[in-house]
Amino acid sequence: MDLARQCAMRCLPIRTVTRAGALSAALLRIVASRLPVEDAGRVTGLSPRWRRAWRSAPLVLDDTHLAIAGVRETNPAVDHLLTAHPGPFRSVRLTFCFFDRLDSDIFGRLDSESFGRVDSESDLARWPRLLADKCVQELFLFSPPPPLDMPLPADILRCTKLRRLYLGFWEFPDTRCLHDGVGVFPHLREFVLLNTRIEDRELDHMLASSPTLETLAIVLSCGPPQHVRLRGQKLRCVLFWLSMADELAVVDTPRLERLLMWLTTTSCGIGDSDSDSDDEPPMRVRIACAPKLMVLGYLDTGIHQLEIGNTIIKADTEVSPSFMVPSVKILALRVDFRIFNEVQMLSSFLRCFPNVETLHVEFAMTDRPTGKHCGEFLSKLSPIECLQSHTKNVVLHEFRGDLSEVVFLQHLTQRVNQLQKLKIVLSKDILLSVDDMKVVLKALTSLPWASKSCSVQLVGPKHAWNFQRTSDLSTDDPFDSEHGQEFFCFIKEGGQTVSKHM
Repeated sequence: MDLARQCAMRCLPIRTVTRAGALSAALLRIVASRLPVEDAGRVTGLSPRWRRAWRSAPLVLDDTHLAIAGVRETNPAVDHLLTAHPGPFRSVRLTFCFFDRLDSDIFGRLDSESFGRVDSESDLARWPRLLADKCVQELFLFSPPPPLDMPLPADILRCTKLRRLYLGFWEFPDTRCLHDGVGVFPHLREFVLLNTRIEDRELDHMLASSPTLETLAIVLSCGPPQHVRLRGQKLRCVLFWLSMADELAVVDTPRLERLLMWLTTTSCGIGDSDSDSDDEPPMRVRIACAPKLMVLGYLDTGIHQLEIGNTIIKADTEVSPSFMVPSVKILALRVDFRIFNEVQMLSSFLRCFPNVETLHVEFAMTDRPTGKHCGEFLSKLSPIECLQSHTKNVVLHEFRGDLSEVVFLQHLTQRVNQLQKLKIVLSKDILLSVDDMKVVLKALTSLPWASKSCSVQLVGPKHAWNFQRTSDLSTDDPFDSEHGQEFFCFIKEGGQTVSKHM
């Protein structure tokens, strides 16, 4: 129980006596603004001072609290609170309210002691106007599916005081016929779309109309948008997560620090399982202007076509300063080492980022291996700047123990001169036993390594990628997620191996 809730509980009456008179009006407002909505509703019945405090404090509403408190009909309760409070609204989270226009009355049945019959369709029309008129600052608005693309009323674009906006399972409104001043968000800093359809035109409008936007996240998007064109003078972090698009283009983002992608593909990437995957068009990842980009990934050598400036990076692209991104310090790649072309693309991608200090490689395993061994190619590979001079930390994800993966692991130990820490994260589908993996790694330690001293960890499978942690700019490395138990750890120093835990 947090401190604010404890403070409020101490002010509850003993029988019919309240202690509200012992608190100043300013403290009452602070306490009332921090209470969960069901407790705020209770204390307003204690005394006129509590009611005035609740009405004068910015509203914080989370319908999850209503559901936990046993309120069966959240729509009428929320409607009452939004209507009764004069504003402003500091934070409104609506995730349990239903907006099913085809059968709205099943959510509007109330007993005689409820607030009154409220129609869900009228809620959807009325609430955005209330939110706009009462200056909501944070809005988390989800439409529990089905349907997956409920049209979002255009009045939501009147909420010009927004600082954070999360939309889930909507179809974003058309922005072509907006009145002056509508659809402009001078204070918006975080914009998150969860399984929400938004046309390219509307996304361009939101980016252009949000001059203080710092974080953009598109999650679980099956398109549109088809072309995500990133522009923003203060944009710092972009997530494109479990989504499809034809293009993700960094057009003009002078302050962008992180471009994070996970399990992305084109609209052709999901379809007939019998289709020939080699014929699928790649998803284009284009970097035009991002001078402060420090964290990038996962770039997928089998799905993404990387374009830097006006140069498309290919397997045989010759290195040139004109298509390097020297600012990137943390790079994450996804590669199937059983496909020779992907191994070639890995080399080309690495040459574009000469100053990488932390390298993440996730081993993919598709159903279309070429059968050509990558060992000879890697052994004859000319030096790569980042591996030779700058990379200190390497994390290998989804390690199964396939021969191609072991060959790449050996290549790293021979080529990464500054390597200080190597972490191997096992896959849930590991081909070898943990004891066999220990044998493989011990065999590698018998060979000379390029670095003078390096700690090596073998750990269990990583936990699911956490969206909130990944989007948190205070997290040093968003790709270094939590993992399972540590199986063993040792330090390789010159020709000696010092065991820490085996």
